[in-house]
Amino acid sequence: MSVKLLFSLLFIFPLLGFLFNGVRFKSKNYKLAGGLATAAVFASFMVAVTLVVKLIGMEEGSRQITAHLFSWIHIGDFVANASFLLDPISAVMILIITGVGTLIHLFSIGYMSHDERPSKYFAYLNLFLFNMMLLVLGDNLLILFVGWEGVGLCSYLLIGFWFSDSEKAAAGMKAFITNRIGDAAFLIGLFIIFFQFGSIEFLTINSLLPTTAEVGWFGPMTLACLFLFIGATGKSAQIPLYVWLPDAMAGPTPVSALIHAATMVTAGVYLIVRLSGLYLLAPNVMMLIAIIGGLTAFFAATIAITQNDIKKILAYSTVSQLGYMFLAVGVGAFVPALFHLMTHAFFKALMFLGSGSVIHAMHEEQDIRKMGGLKKYMPITHFTFLLGWLAIIGVPPLAGFFSKDEILWYTYASPQGSKILWILGVVTAAMTAFYMTRLMALTFWGKSRVAKDVHPHESPVSMLIPLVVLGVLSVIGGWIGIPHVISAVLPGHIPNVLEHWLEPVVKNINLGEISVAAEWGGMLLSITAVAFSATLAYLFYGSSKSEMPNKISTALGPIYKLISGKYFIDELYFGKIINPLIDMSKGLWLYIDVNFIDKITYLAADFAAGCGRGVRDLQNGNIQRYAMYMSIGLIIVLSIILLGS
Repeated sequence: MSVKLLFSLLFIFPLLGFLFNGVRFKSKNYKLAGGLATAAVFASFMVAVTLVVKLIGMEEGSRQITAHLFSWIHIGDFVANASFLLDPISAVMILIITGVGTLIHLFSIGYMSHDERPSKYFAYLNLFLFNMMLLVLGDNLLILFVGWEGVGLCSYLLIGFWFSDSEKAAAGMKAFITNRIGDAAFLIGLFIIFFQFGSIEFLTINSLLPTTAEVGWFGPMTLACLFLFIGATGKSAQIPLYVWLPDAMAGPTPVSALIHAATMVTAGVYLIVRLSGLYLLAPNVMMLIAIIGGLTAFFAATIAITQNDIKKILAYSTVSQLGYMFLAVGVGAFVPALFHLMTHAFFKALMFLGSGSVIHAMHEEQDIRKMGGLKKYMPITHFTFLLGWLAIIGVPPLAGFFSKDEILWYTYASPQGSKILWILGVVTAAMTAFYMTRLMALTFWGKSRVAKDVHPHESPVSMLIPLVVLGVLSVIGGWIGIPHVISAVLPGHIPNVLEHWLEPVVKNINLGEISVAAEWGGMLLSITAVAFSATLAYLFYGSSKSEMPNKISTALGPIYKLISGKYFIDELYFGKIINPLIDMSKGLWLYIDVNFIDKITYLAADFAAGCGRGVRDLQNGNIQRYAMYMSIGLIIVLSIILLGS
């Protein structure tokens, strides 16, 4: 089978699923809609596996498979082809997108069984995956941008899927508008790259990169990286454009797992890893990225501690974990960033789907204060969620431990790193352990606080299978990226497979001379902080008799109110930016549109109408008057001729 055909099939299967369910969008047959949509994504997964196997069979230094479908745009020196590139970076991404995407589609069959529009829902899911694969497989920035906008559209449709609820519709609109701000900056960065290199193809850009880094803030590479990063802050929910993601929990829970754990929100991280060579030439921008990433991770973690909505806790956790990924790329740890992207897709998709299983069992209740004791009613959901909890807080040897601690080590040891950012990362890891343990304790452990009219039950098999598979991946998914300091003491010296796989296309920053003792010390400190924080959270929330949380929140007073109010950032944006813009727009509308433009058009219209009325009076049907007009006209013409002669 030809490579071009395989690439085509990769896109055709989800596109056909979208068209099939889109045409019959009013159908309520959730089994047919979900079964076909899941099969379409699974077929794409099998094609992706076939392509990756072909890639593995190639020599290490030349692992690139390209497919040119057709010439798209050719204007002067500007060329953008509909061409696709599979290399070690995009190989990791398509396996995550199609593999985890298949599990989320399967879970959705049971979750959406009582919805009024399951066919429309699955059509949107398939379209989303189609656009996400465009994003990661395009061989140039413009194809990437088409997929970038496509997933933005699909996120709007899926977040606001239950649009009859005004709050849910507003959440979809908020995500759409916030991302457009970042997308405008993305386009500016794209233009700068074209003007600098004369191309937007990744391979060409990498081949033309200069050898020395820029020093100031106004060089072309620095500006291009800066604007592309602003675009990434929108898509990947970083300060200051993170505000859309927590509200995006308004959509169906599997949407949260797909968009906000496994695919869309990681697009900004993918973009920077894809252009890692370019970013190494802009150290000032990398420093800014590291600071923004570290602050976002810490900032979101503090908010997560105070939330009571199970999906909101996971949403702020996602923002925090994305902050870790940006911290990684900011200090030059591009491989650990992609590693954490992968492990996060496993355990966060698991936890979002697990929360969906809980919400399904609790008849749409999402407040963890009204749960408790669900372990005995939902043993499989509890056990798989437990694995996700252990992975995200970084308990060895689960997936999250290896990727998170690799990021912390690079933050400490990299020339682009900082001891302050490292401390911030360790504190954030401890807070992650605290709020995730709080979530586990209030949801599954302790005494039941479930309302008497609610009868929790385990979810159907179609929802449990994805949980089990993701639970296994959350346990073993990190073993392909075991740090060298750990593999050196393990029997057989297990290699860092992921680093070796990505080495030809992604270059981490050089750490220089490495202190093994310092790396082990940092790792042990991180584990100790996590263990202490998790134990503290269990003591606070594992027993209904503990009054310590209430005492602490009361003692903190205004600080607790500030954090539980999410620092009132939304209120700040509305008060200082959005509402003034609306007022200014109303003023422009009143004084420019109504009182100036409209009045000019009305005067012009009145003048034309008056002229028309004057001409109309000339045509009154009186033949004698017509003869008089003709005579007058003839006299005038003859007079002009005679005077001219």
